[in-house]
This record gives sequence, C-alpha cells and structure tokens, in this order.
Amino acid sequence: MTAPTPELLDALAHPDDEEVAALDAWWRANNYLTVAQIYLQSDPLLRRPLTSDDIKPRLLGHWGTSPGLSFVYAHASRLIDRTGQQMIYLAGPGHGGPALVAAGYLEGTYSEIYPDVSQDEAGLVRLCRQFSAPGGIPSHVSVPTPGSIHEGGELGYVLVHAFGAVMDNPDLIALAVVGDGEAETGPLEGSWKGISFLNPARDGAVLPVLHLNGAKIAGPTVLARKDPREVRSLLEGHGYEVIEVGGDDLPGMHHRYAEAFAHAWGRIRSIQADARGGDWDGERPRWPLIVLRTPKGWTGPKQVDGQQTEGTWRSHQVPLSGVKGDDAHLAILDEWLRSYRPEELFDADGAPSALVRSLNPSGDLRMSANPHANGGLLTVDLDLPDFRDYAVDVAEPATLRLESTRKLGELMRDIYRRNPSTFRLFCPDETNSNRLGAVFEASDRAFAETVFPDDVALSHDGRVMEVLSEHNCHGWLEGYTLTGRHGMFATYEAFAMVSASQTIQHSKWLQEADHLAWRAPVPSLNVLLTSTAWRNDHNGFSHQGPGLIQNVITTRGNIGRVYLPPDANCLLSVADHCF
Repeated sequence: MTAPTPELLDALAHPDDEEVAALDAWWRANNYLTVAQIYLQSDPLLRRPLTSDDIKPRLLGHWGTSPGLSFVYAHASRLIDRTGQQMIYLAGPGHGGPALVAAGYLEGTYSEIYPDVSQDEAGLVRLCRQFSAPGGIPSHVSVPTPGSIHEGGELGYVLVHAFGAVMDNPDLIALAVVGDGEAETGPLEGSWKGISFLNPARDGAVLPVLHLNGAKIAGPTVLARKDPREVRSLLEGHGYEVIEVGGDDLPGMHHRYAEAFAHAWGRIRSIQADARGGDWDGERPRWPLIVLRTPKGWTGPKQVDGQQTEGTWRSHQVPLSGVKGDDAHLAILDEWLRSYRPEELFDADGAPSALVRSLNPSGDLRMSANPHANGGLLTVDLDLPDFRDYAVDVAEPATLRLESTRKLGELMRDIYRRNPSTFRLFCPDETNSNRLGAVFEASDRAFAETVFPDDVALSHDGRVMEVLSEHNCHGWLEGYTLTGRHGMFATYEAFAMVSASQTIQHSKWLQEADHLAWRAPVPSLNVLLTSTAWRNDHNGFSHQGPGLIQNVITTRGNIGRVYLPPDANCLLSVADHCF
C-alpha cells in the first residue's frame, strides 16, 4: 500500500461542478425516497397533486437523522468510486432506516436482492408500502437492509461493531456514524478507545463521524449543546485528530465536507502506508474523526403549525403527523416532496436518472453490496487441530482434578497459530484468571498505546483482545464474526449480564438473517462463561449470576445453544463443535 498522491487528494477535496451536481442529485433523491417511504402508499413520483388517499393510514419512521446519514453516504460513494476503497457503512442512529434502504435502492442492490422492488414506478410503490408495515420491513437499518451489519435499534454499539469489523481486515474502512443521542450511552462512551487496540500494519481503519444534529426524540443532546472546544478536547483526549464541518448552506456544505472527507481518508491511508512500509515508530497513530454539525431534519419543513421544526426534536420522527385528512399538512408535504425536484431525479419509467446513478460505485464496491457486510460470503472455516490430542488421560473415574479451561487454552493457542488472521479471543482483563493463559504462548495481548519493558504478553503485534469492558469485547466479536471471522468471548458468568442485551440483539439478528436466502451464514458467536460455582469463599454473592443462560436458552436451537461440559475433555469436544 502506498499513500495517496497529493494530486488525488486535491481532486477529492475539490469536486468540480459536475461532481457537486451528482452529489446533490443523489442526496436529493435519497431524501425524497426517505420522505416517500414514511408517508406515501401511492403516486410515488407525484404525477399529480397529492390527495389524502395517497397517504398511509399510519405514519411511522424517523426523518430527523436521515438527511445527515444520506449526506455522509453520498460523499463516501464518490470517494469509493474515485479510489476503489473497500468501505462499509454503519449507521449508529439506526432509526434512519429509510435513508439506508433508499441508498441500496439508488445503488441498484435492493432491486437485485428483492426483484419485486424494481427500479420503476411499480417498484417505488412497493418500496414505500413495505416500509414500517406489517409483513414489510422495519424502520431501522436492520437485517433485511443490504450492506448492514449494525441495526442501531438499541443505541451504543456502532463503534464496537466497526472496530471488530476491521480487525485483521487490512483493506477495509468501517465508516461509523455516531448519533449525538447515541453518544450519551454508556457503551458508546466506552468505545472510543478502540483505536488503542488497532495495529495499522495489520488491521483496517474505523472512520467515526460524530453527527451532532442537536436533538434527541424530545430534547437537546449533551454534546451538541457543549462548547465546541470542549467537544474537540474530549475527542482529542481519546487520541483522535478532530476534523469539524458544519452548516446547512448548499453547495457550500458539499465542498466543505468533501475536503474534510478527503483529508480523513488521506490520513488513514498515509498511516497505513507508513506502518506497512516499515516506517511506523510504534506510537499509536492519531486517527481522524469527523464532527459533522447539520440541522436535525435538514431540508424538511422549517415550521409546522407555527412551531420551529427543522433543527429541533420535532423533526425526529414524523414532522407532519396529521397529514391524512388535514389539507394544510397535506399541502406542506406536497411542497416538501416537490422541493427535491423529483422530475430531475427519476426518468419517465421511475428509475433513478443517469445523473443520480453516476455517483454510484460499481459492483461489490457499492456499500450496499460490499461482501464484508455479508460476511458469510467471505468466511473460511478454521484450520482446527484434533481436539483429542489435548485430552486428559483418565485411567478411572473420579481420580483426577484439573481446571477444565486450561486444556481449552492449549487448544486455542494452537488455533491461533494455525489461523493467524481469522481467529481471536475477546476477554475482559481475565484471560489468565479464566485459565486460558496458554494463548499467550502464541500471541500477546493487543495494545497500541505505550508498552513498558516489564509488561507481560503485551505488544503492538498482539492479537489477544483484553479490555475491561464487556460491551467492547462482545461488540468487537460481533463485528469480527459478522464480517466472516471466528472467535470467542470469555467472561465471568455474573459479568456476562453487563452485555446480555447485546447477546439478545445478536441472536435476533441471526434469527432474522436465517429467513433471508441472500444472507450467507456467519460463524457462531461463542461465549464462554466461567466462575460459575455458587460459592462464597472469595467473590461471594457478587459473582453469582446465571442470567445469560436464562436469556439464551429461550432462542430456537438453530440460533442459540447452551452447553454445560462437566470436565476438561467434554469442554474440548464442545469447543471443537462450536469453532
């Protein structure tokens, strides 16, 4: 890999008039389809004035975050098309689902996967009617959404999924949009530290975009109301190079964001080129991060019923909630939709126009078609040693005592050696405590921060993932397996409940993916619970919590299974089965 040339970066940073026209057309088309999905059940091309019969009987969806999500998507597509960069898109504010569905539709991927949602007027009708409807698709960036490995319904996990996706994935950038409401959650606050565990010579990169649009569902967000200098200091303290873009003027925002995005991509590629060319000095790189400030509900109605809507929490979901039977609101919706000039965006048949399609990358480079977001397509089975080679020789029953997980550690040590880029252990600061320490014979712990001479099994080249956060460990493994690799999350049983909601969310993802033929099966998310005995001689009552089993055992057997191996040899057999 080489760093991008100054000429390429300059061209990316300064789009010409034709490129800006394509960016703006694609973005307007996405915004138009987003609004149409929320409101319309007929006449999706506005061939006549809207009537009450064209409006859905029940209005559901989220508008407020969607224009920001599609704005970022448009600019990423332009860069991918110009550079061939492998990139996937993770929408932290997953309730902006209609924007990502629209993106897949404009890229053509949606119609390839779902032929009934064709690129014509009939397909547009189906696209709109299926959204947030019984038997249709959810309002979130969910499993049926092409290009998604992150639903975002339960906020807080976008960065951990993104970091897991790029580990051992050197050519991939995970573009992770963090909503400012999401940024208030505990898991997200704890996940900025992912850059402390990336190796630029071996791993890909995460490009966070903190989208500060100012409001949650019913009030302001903390980071949006802070002094921007405090926000910058916070993120710089986490180790990022902060790039700020803000406004609502057009085409000015296209020019400013293109420059910021080009700079961020150039920094990522330069960091990686230095590391892979032998010029890395071992210090953790200062990875780029973009802070994007735009109005919530950007390009939507400025005011509704005399109240400010754009830029406030009132645009969060459905800004015009009483359209059916309200002529005044119906007129505002008609004006809103026509403001995107759909006659320029769709041809006579209803397909996206040539100008809109000109922004799309080709084939698998489209973010909605990238195989990393359908990781089963890339999965390679592990090269597993024979677990019987690690068995304990038991001459007669009940004569030997052994900590079972010590043998599992030996098995995993050799899995590490035989699979140097497709297997990782994720664990809070408990690998040795869990008696899995044999893995350190094959790999150190990963750490991109300062390493001292007296540190043990800790290095920039390590691939054992230890961080004192169950959310990070669980989420990293999710991103790792959803992009086609294998691993295990090991934790004390009581502390598995810290991330139990993630386990449930992941099981729901797998359940829905099982219904979709185009979703290739991904490797299992393996969870090892330790410290399970009901004893009070050490940690006592605080470490007694079998709740995760109670949650997982309610899933169907093809989604979640619980194994209770009673000894070391049974554990080896179970681990072999799970891996």
